[in-house]
Amino acid sequence: MGVLDENWFLNARLKLRHLQLFLALDEQRNLHRAAAQLHMSQPAASKLLNDLEANLGIRLFDRQPRGLTPNWYGEIMIRHAHSMLSTLRQTGEELNALGEGNAGTVAVGTVMAPAVTLLTSAIERVHRDRPGLKISVDVDVSKALVPRLLEGELDFAITRIPAGFDVERFVFEEIGEEELCFVCRQGHPLTDKTPLSLCDMVDYPWSLQPIGALMRQRVDSLFLHHQVAPPRQIVDTADLLVSLALVDKSDTITVTTREAADLLCNPQRFHLLPFSETLSVQPYGLVSLRHQRLSPGAAALMSTLREIIAQSG
Repeated sequence: MGVLDENWFLNARLKLRHLQLFLALDEQRNLHRAAAQLHMSQPAASKLLNDLEANLGIRLFDRQPRGLTPNWYGEIMIRHAHSMLSTLRQTGEELNALGEGNAGTVAVGTVMAPAVTLLTSAIERVHRDRPGLKISVDVDVSKALVPRLLEGELDFAITRIPAGFDVERFVFEEIGEEELCFVCRQGHPLTDKTPLSLCDMVDYPWSLQPIGALMRQRVDSLFLHHQVAPPRQIVDTADLLVSLALVDKSDTITVTTREAADLLCNPQRFHLLPFSETLSVQPYGLVSLRHQRLSPGAAALMSTLREIIAQSG
């Protein structure tokens, strides 16, 4: 394999059909089924792939008796094919929006706390000047948001960059930490317990974010630090509403951000358990791809977020 220059895709005669074939092969792992998915004949699909590999001087897929498996080169092509096709779909959405008299589309992801106050304030302010801007918001954990940003499904995110991702691919603008709190129902046996320790809480059922999520790691490390065995009964869910429903109907305890608790936990139904330590998780921030230019609508929303962050600071 020679060194590819900046116009390698032109020299290799890369086509949109190649990108579609990569995605179909990633899903099917079989040339016949991938060709059928694209409404092509198998010989045509085989020629398309073979010609590209010949032009590149690289084998992208390992041929096996039962199908094709992407090698490292193929995995790179598949990953970027996802991103490029997602970008093209977003281009069509923006063109349609402008043609319909709207102001484009924005897809943003966020961890819990910013979705409650920061992002909602920014959306309200942006819509004053751009009432036709179509904004979609996905609330999830950082480990789920960052891959979607890399795939091109999100314009930017308010999140953290989890371990294992190349930080050089991102622009990170720090906002702040998320303060955490313990929540139970009003009338819970621990409501009037003071002072409160982890040992007091450990025998009750808990509802927590899945193992590996940042908030869950913070809770697990808290039990480890205090040398207290973790609760035996834990429901794993990333959905705060599911956790609050369990809390409301039982003696379950959950952990959420202070902002989310202030918004969602009616004091007549829920109680924030006092704890001697201040709990928080590492800072989150505005995260975008370093070499990606934002659409006008996404740029406007991010600019408004920066204004609100500066004012609140």
